[in-house]
Amino acid sequence: MLEDTRILVVDDDKEICELLDEYLSKSGFNVAAVGDGVELQSHLDANGYPDLILLDVMLPGDDGFDLCQKIRRDSNVPIIMLTAVSDETDQIIGLEIGADDYIAKPFSPRQLVARIKAVLRRFNANEEKGEEVLPKHVVFGEWRLDTTSHRIVHVQNHEEHDLSGSDFALLMLFLTNPNEVIDRDTISMATRGREALPYERGIDVQLSRLRQRLGSSEQFPHYIKTMRGNGYKLATPVEYEH
Repeated sequence: MLEDTRILVVDDDKEICELLDEYLSKSGFNVAAVGDGVELQSHLDANGYPDLILLDVMLPGDDGFDLCQKIRRDSNVPIIMLTAVSDETDQIIGLEIGADDYIAKPFSPRQLVARIKAVLRRFNANEEKGEEVLPKHVVFGEWRLDTTSHRIVHVQNHEEHDLSGSDFALLMLFLTNPNEVIDRDTISMATRGREALPYERGIDVQLSRLRQRLGSSEQFPHYIKTMRGNGYKLATPVEYEH
């Protein structure tokens, strides 16, 4: 039920907060708004994490990037960044630090609601899959994934990385389809709940980040291979531990 879905808007523009509150409430969401990082922390202390956060980049005090990183230390709550329409750098940075999607200002309310529903759909689908289907651990190449904590650990040097919700969804997409070519639309649906947009850089950023975290070795020089014109595939053995 949408009325049970809590959305927190973090934006210092009161007019935008009021417009988002009005439109999202009419669309059935339970909406609250705060103006900066201090108010955000007070709201979280009092109410816990919402179901989704709309986080503006330009904020007084800690900006949206700082707040996104702080949130990611404690929670995988879906985050959609609100960015300047012409600033692709903001969009890329947001995805690199763990945002699930971004939308550029000015945006149409209908487009925003569609993005919110898509991210929530993806997040809820992955939560249900995690509860019902996923093994406890997955070993691939030189890494071991804990599907409960969303943490990967190197089996030799014990290096660890915690994955955001969208990064975990991307890795699981490859781990459940080893040696299969996966196209960009499939990746976008798994990580954002929607098809890829034309010329969208976010998928490239996310793939690059995952590749950097996995690294390479003499035995596994490439974890994720690019299949030109077709998509990408995981090129390592995969074992499931229940």
